Amino acid sequence: MNAQELLQLSVKATDDKKAEDIISIDMRGISDIADYFVVCHGNNERQVQAIAKAVKDEAEAHQIHVKRMEGYDEARWILLDLADVVVHVFHKDERGYYNLEKLYQDAEILGYHEVSKA
Repeated sequence: MNAQELLQLSVKATDDKKAEDIISIDMRGISDIADYFVVCHGNNERQVQAIAKAVKDEAEAHQIHVKRMEGYDEARWILLDLADVVVHVFHKDERGYYNLEKLYQDAEILGYHEVSKA
């Protein structure tokens, strides 16, 4: 599975659990960490955990190894490292504080519909 397909799989998994304000940040040429970041948020700890678990389960169902998942127990900012794609699932209250969109404002940022149609 290439990075674009993994991005679409991740975005769909977040949407399936009603994540809000789902965006993709194109990190190619900006960072060696990953090709894409997916950023979204849930409204409470239980939803944040459900979103992260859905991404993990969907990746594993497609034989994609989740290299690392951090922050699950606290459910304030869960990071899932899928190699080419890193998924950031924030609690609504934390997302504005960390503001990854502004940190990477020079990168191309795509909304859910732009990614899901690609």
